[in-house]
Amino acid sequence: MTEVTTGPTQQAELTVDQVLARMRELAPGFPPDDGVGVFHRMYLTVTELVAARLSDAYFTDPAALAVLDALFAGRYLAAVDADAAGAPPQACWRPLFELRRRPGIHPLQAALSGMNTHIEHDLPLAVLDTSRRLGRDPLSFEADYHRINDLLAQVEAQVRIALLPEPGRLRDAEPLLHVIGVWSIDRARAAAWATVLALRGLRESPLAYRALVAALDDSVGMVSRALLTPVGD
Repeated sequence: MTEVTTGPTQQAELTVDQVLARMRELAPGFPPDDGVGVFHRMYLTVTELVAARLSDAYFTDPAALAVLDALFAGRYLAAVDADAAGAPPQACWRPLFELRRRPGIHPLQAALSGMNTHIEHDLPLAVLDTSRRLGRDPLSFEADYHRINDLLAQVEAQVRIALLPEPGRLRDAEPLLHVIGVWSIDRARAAAWATVLALRGLRESPLAYRALVAALDDSVGMVSRALLTPVGD
């Protein structure tokens, strides 16, 4: 089988515990109004949930899921490291990092923009990374793929409740509701798994594989940028 790489792997050797330690170390450094920080805090919650479920039979293959989770998180941490080094993150992450302090962007927009990038871009590529690392068919991870997505959806629902304006202020929040209403975690999850299937079918065609990965980077970045359309002063 032809070996095809899929982007940043700087964090590939981390364990889930090391990922958690790194994310907890980074968390205090984000100001409260930093869009990257909003996503970071939400994703830290997800990663803590995953770590807690690794030992309670929630996942069918905890050892493989631990590899997937660390590689998945590593793609976000690679963007954090690139930004800290003064380099631009990948195109899919660039909108959130560029607009992290832009006035008029609601925290919920930042959370969903980060989720869009991480689910639609990073998750399918992490599945393929895990497949190569363990020498297994990506389809063997499908059950646990959906379980990790269920945890993402659980936290996304909690974040929406926590960050949406109070019911009495929803009329004033109509521009915000319009922007975030175009994004659905269910559609994002379905699109991400479709990407896994498409890339799986292109593993023997490196040129087409890399072209699809590059197009994914750009197209996901466009949606993530649209989710950050300013809605207020």
